[in-house]
Amino acid sequence: MPKIAAFPKAYMNALCKDGSMKLDEWFSLAATLGVDGLEFYAGFLEMEDAANWGVFRRKVEGLGMTIPMLCCSPDFTHPEPSFREREIAKQKHWIDMTYALGGSYCRVLSGQKRPELSLVEGVKLAADSIYACLPYAGERGVTLILENHYKDDFWDYPEFAQKMDVFCDLVAAITHPNFGVNYDPSNAYLAGDDPLELLRRVSHRVVTMHASDRYLISGTLEDLRQEESGSKGYASRLRHGEIGKGLNDYDAIFGELTRVGFDGWISIEDGVDGIEQLQRSVQFLKRKIAEHWR
Repeated sequence: MPKIAAFPKAYMNALCKDGSMKLDEWFSLAATLGVDGLEFYAGFLEMEDAANWGVFRRKVEGLGMTIPMLCCSPDFTHPEPSFREREIAKQKHWIDMTYALGGSYCRVLSGQKRPELSLVEGVKLAADSIYACLPYAGERGVTLILENHYKDDFWDYPEFAQKMDVFCDLVAAITHPNFGVNYDPSNAYLAGDDPLELLRRVSHRVVTMHASDRYLISGTLEDLRQEESGSKGYASRLRHGEIGKGLNDYDAIFGELTRVGFDGWISIEDGVDGIEQLQRSVQFLKRKIAEHWR
């Protein structure tokens, strides 16, 4: 039976940029949700001091939850080897953070889709960099999870492996027991791909999932394409929505995941319109999990 985690999508700037919210405040809010765990982000300001890692683990566990996943955004597609080496060092630091938090899953990405980067070169740079981190992760019992991502909150360009074919090429290039896929159906939609087709192609590699629903507040996907490159973070016309209210077919998604025996963590990415929205998303997922995993 999958377990549910929550991610503080609505509070990223407050927790990562201006410090107007403390993690203790997020923990108190999350404790009202009835979830099993909290997904952490490596860029939380209070995580800069490694002395806090064990403290936060104990606080979360004291509330009856765990920290199964750490969300990180390495940029492995930069053309400079020295830059990539620094990103590999960062990823190993985040693996240490995951281990200290008691987690089992640490996200990796391919990197930014820089205009000068070819498909073959990008896949090789990303795969080589991820391979450089895998032995370190394995020694600590941590699985690196590659997400079909859209764009990090603080990046200039979208994800290199955003499109389904590129993502699948990169997944196929990496075979290691401490490597798997973090599936996000909404990101496939934003890439112009069919989320179910992508899932069927990688479902045997999926070990975690981001539950999300997305919508555009104006314009079309083509308008989104024009806006997303060269500007930092998410495009202004893009919004996270309540789970079950968007375009994703969760019955079909969960049907495929049960077919392949998935029983990992499902982390919720929403709540941008308030904690009540996040509560409704939790209840929706609990109902669907009960229907599909009997």
